[in-house]
Amino acid sequence: MTHPEDRHPRPAILVAATHSGAGKTTVTSTILRALRRRGLVTQPFKIGPDFIDTAYHTESARRTAINLDLWMMGEDGIRQSFTTHSASADLSVIEAMGALFDGTEHGSAAHLAKLLSVPVLLVLDVWGMTRTTDAVLDGMLGFDPGLDIAGVILNRVGSHTHAQMVLDALSPPNRALVLGYLPHRTGLHVPERHLGLLTPEENPTSEADRDLAHKAAESTLDLDRLLTIAARRTTPTTSAEPTRAEPAPTPPTPTRRARLAIARDQAFCFYYEDNLRTLHDAGFDLVPFSPLADTALPADIDAIYLGGGYPESFAADLAANTHLATALRHRAAAHLPIYAECGGLIYLARTLTGFDGHTHPMSGVLPIDIAMDPQHLSIAYVDARTQITTPLGPAGTRLRGQEFHQSRIVADDTHTPPLYELTTSHGTTSQAGVAAGSVVASYVHAHLASNPHIAHNLLQASLTARHQGP
Repeated sequence: MTHPEDRHPRPAILVAATHSGAGKTTVTSTILRALRRRGLVTQPFKIGPDFIDTAYHTESARRTAINLDLWMMGEDGIRQSFTTHSASADLSVIEAMGALFDGTEHGSAAHLAKLLSVPVLLVLDVWGMTRTTDAVLDGMLGFDPGLDIAGVILNRVGSHTHAQMVLDALSPPNRALVLGYLPHRTGLHVPERHLGLLTPEENPTSEADRDLAHKAAESTLDLDRLLTIAARRTTPTTSAEPTRAEPAPTPPTPTRRARLAIARDQAFCFYYEDNLRTLHDAGFDLVPFSPLADTALPADIDAIYLGGGYPESFAADLAANTHLATALRHRAAAHLPIYAECGGLIYLARTLTGFDGHTHPMSGVLPIDIAMDPQHLSIAYVDARTQITTPLGPAGTRLRGQEFHQSRIVADDTHTPPLYELTTSHGTTSQAGVAAGSVVASYVHAHLASNPHIAHNLLQASLTARHQGP
């Protein structure tokens, strides 16, 4: 497939690192803020399924960050998304997932850099190092001669003196690659909790203070050279690999629209932007609401989407909002389509038992009980096939997504077959998910690029429910 960008590639860089935790997100956020201060429109991207890094990039760029995930989207899906979202930006900044070459050749950050023909900016964590930095850099540069590692940023530098010691220890060719450094600074650190980083809304360092820390850090970066590197991007190459996670014809253009209520607050904040775009293009008008703050659902809605997040961190507040829980139960009883992912599944349960052992009532839409379990960590890419007909489509409807959770269903009184037959990227199979009436819920964060027809199927189910009435 030929993309418009093949003829006119937009400037872009990919920020990668030697290992996870080296500071890619910090460096990316600093670059995004610095370029925004220059008046440039910068489009952030994140390789992989992560939701929290994209939230920080969105905050930094003042432009919604986009996930690029090969398992869920396929090569063609990645190129389409990248082309679409970068078209109106001055340049794009892509943050890698993990280390530059980790995983396999197919799907690594290096693979995507070559797929999109984007030069790489390598982050080196030099805390406690000087001359060894040169050896590490030699190894990274020589591992894949076909990869364009065009610049280096030293991270977690102890002082200006430390930075100079590292530079003096580098060979002249390696020293010429260095665009600057970021100091080890407390304000740049993002606190962690179970399953990852704190979201921007929960970060104890205010956004204003984070901005000041990034502004101070950017003074030691050569942004002009960075822009020159981004501008040398060449025409993307084609690939002989499969172009979609699952080939699917384009769904028909909608002739009727429906209103989709979507939970958006601190407890429910994990959504793929491309999914929201796909739902809108399919015919949905997205109507946000807050399960934490709102006592009623939006008016005249035809379906409900409860995404992921951290409901366990707000369990007491959700339990206290009994009015909204009642409204959800009434809509489910009236056969309104309700689709829930991970945190949304938790909220639909009868109860949630937290890490502290305390049990909170949830909305009670589904007759299941869920418990947080520090010994149960599920991280997997999954290929899912529905086992029954649901608002997502007929039995056998396929999608791809990812699971990332530390909770489990401890009681299930639905007496219905599991929603999905799951196959992980490693070939492990299982059955999971809950389908009861018009309610579809599981731990899977689906990406609709794997099957855009799901949005169309959900629209048709919503319009049918509207026609039939309660």
